[in-house]
Amino acid sequence: MSNRKVCFFGHSDAPWRIQPKLREVILDLIDNEGADEFYVGNHGNFDRMAIAVLSELSETRAFRFYIVLKYLPAEKENPRADHAILPDVIENIPPRFAINYRNKSMIEAADIVVTYVKHSWGGAAKFKLLAEKKNRRVFEISA
Repeated sequence: MSNRKVCFFGHSDAPWRIQPKLREVILDLIDNEGADEFYVGNHGNFDRMAIAVLSELSETRAFRFYIVLKYLPAEKENPRADHAILPDVIENIPPRFAINYRNKSMIEAADIVVTYVKHSWGGAAKFKLLAEKKNRRVFEISA
């Protein structure tokens, strides 16, 4: 297996103690599942952990990763500009729908979804369910 695309959804208050487990899952996806392209948002702890792990591993492994923005960043923001992308036609989406649109576009692009979901409400849970409905393989990180 090769050319697998992966995206991430997790609670913004995810505890940092899960980062080693997240790292193990990402390494397994790269080394054993052929993952070579990763999409991650840029809000909250889970996204920050995924970006940190991907940044670290990119020094020793061959893959691409993208920080998928929900809108053009303000000039003072710089979300690793070399890795930042915007979903197609996001500029036509009203701001209050931008996160949903961005997250749906990541699921559409991905074969595999990595999640950290502790409860059944909120965005992480919503997009995990959507990924399952779209028959994506879901890897769950637990605390």
